Amino acid sequence: MKLDLQLRQRSLEARMILQVHDELLLDVPEREVDEVKAVVRDAMEKAADLDAGLKVDMGVGRDWLEAHS
Repeated sequence: MKLDLQLRQRSLEARMILQVHDELLLDVPEREVDEVKAVVRDAMEKAADLDAGLKVDMGVGRDWLEAHS
């Protein structure tokens, strides 16, 4: 996946650990959150060329519940 490659090329410690359909779960050090969010948003919004475009929703938290609250 292009996202994984982009994270490695930027020498980030963040790693994608799960993908379920169009949802991604990443393990990201706190100091990298802002940069990783920008990389993920860019990669996901450009994942397909659609007339309507793609919108990305993100959440950040220590666990799944916190990230989706």
